[in-house]
Amino acid sequence: MKGITVVFLLGCITLAGCTTGNKGKDERPNIIYIYTDQQSANMMSCSGNEWLKTPAMDYIAENGIRFTRAYTTNPVCSPARVSLMTGRFPGYFRDANGNEARENRGSMKIPQVSQEVLNTTLAAYLEKANYNLFFGGKEHLPESLRPTALGFTDFCDDERDELADEAAKVIKAKHEKPYFMVVSLINPHDICYMALRQKATSENDARILKNATIELSMLDSAMKIPEGVSSEDFFASWCPPVPENYEPQVEEPDAVKKLIEDRPFRKNARENFTDDQWRHHRYAYHRLTEFVDAKVQVILDAIKESGQEENTLIIFSSDHGDMSASHRMEHKSTLYEESANIPFMAMWKGHIPGGRVDKEHLVSNGLDLLPTVCDYAGIEGKTDPRGRSLRPLFEGKNVDWRFTLGVESEIGRMVVDQEGFKYIRYDAAGFEEQLLNLREDPFETRHFTSDPAYAVKFEELRKSYEDEWFD
Repeated sequence: MKGITVVFLLGCITLAGCTTGNKGKDERPNIIYIYTDQQSANMMSCSGNEWLKTPAMDYIAENGIRFTRAYTTNPVCSPARVSLMTGRFPGYFRDANGNEARENRGSMKIPQVSQEVLNTTLAAYLEKANYNLFFGGKEHLPESLRPTALGFTDFCDDERDELADEAAKVIKAKHEKPYFMVVSLINPHDICYMALRQKATSENDARILKNATIELSMLDSAMKIPEGVSSEDFFASWCPPVPENYEPQVEEPDAVKKLIEDRPFRKNARENFTDDQWRHHRYAYHRLTEFVDAKVQVILDAIKESGQEENTLIIFSSDHGDMSASHRMEHKSTLYEESANIPFMAMWKGHIPGGRVDKEHLVSNGLDLLPTVCDYAGIEGKTDPRGRSLRPLFEGKNVDWRFTLGVESEIGRMVVDQEGFKYIRYDAAGFEEQLLNLREDPFETRHFTSDPAYAVKFEELRKSYEDEWFD
């Protein structure tokens, strides 16, 4: 633990509570946001995936609500985390060169943000609501939006085993006023290193690999064939099959091709990985997800043991997904479902009815988290006006909801609608448009852009793109 010591931390908790001036008991919940890294929406056993077991995540789903149509604002680490802190699209900000901060390097170089942004961050609102703020784990944010700069207490810089244990200590401590805590766990992100270590030819990729001792150790552990299992049996019975959308999309956009070409390890994986290598990649991705589920269990156990399960709102999500061999790709940054569709669940016993699966409402992790948390904290939080509090949906109430939702990436932007259509406008390799239909083609193997049967839908979503989401 590189931050403050546990003794000092607990003292701060008690001291802060003693100065609140509240005479009665505060009925607002503690709020814990559990944030994994690179976990697709289908990477949980509660989502029907038979190739892994995630009992901790399943427990949240069984005792709360799970959304199947939740999306990141941007399917790569740093931009998604900018949204977490600000409730805005990452592209709202400009990097040091004046470009929209829609990719990792640019979003890490966002200069000092405006006072307007600082006054409307998630931390700023919760401080006004008299909440204590705690942050532990992966940050990957520009300097002006780092947790400590915004007012969080950094209780642990570790992203793995130590993080869950230190979070448990904070949970079990005495709190005189409610708190909001982010537990930002790194995995299953370590899957990134399988393709990278085979073709780390650029200076940047070589530097990443050189500093990845722990990551590579975790990956090797996840890739290990179980004791006593032959290689033949491993691929016959233990490895997931290649996905149904294993081949590149018919008439694949040039922007996607450019994304692959720009990083040699991605190109090498697509062109040279065998079926067994892709299947082994998928096996390791599932094991890394199980590793992180075990850390989620530590947090859930601490909540139960502290007697605070009925006074704690737990929200679980991820920053983005992983392609996991779909379209012969790994990593993220695309607008395909594997990369952009993420898990999103909420649990608060006695307040959120359990065991519900919402397959209808479009949820934006980055836009909706801030107003939702603020709603439960008793304060109105507004940044991007298109963000909505999810509280009515959590509690099973009927409410008018958005019909479309915008998502951006470094290679383009899209609008997805409630009926399962996706209008995508790519801009990384010239102007390209696509219409996808998840109902007819859920694995996005082809596009429907020129199909006259969907001409009206194409124009409808193009208009939504320009008038509602990305002018």
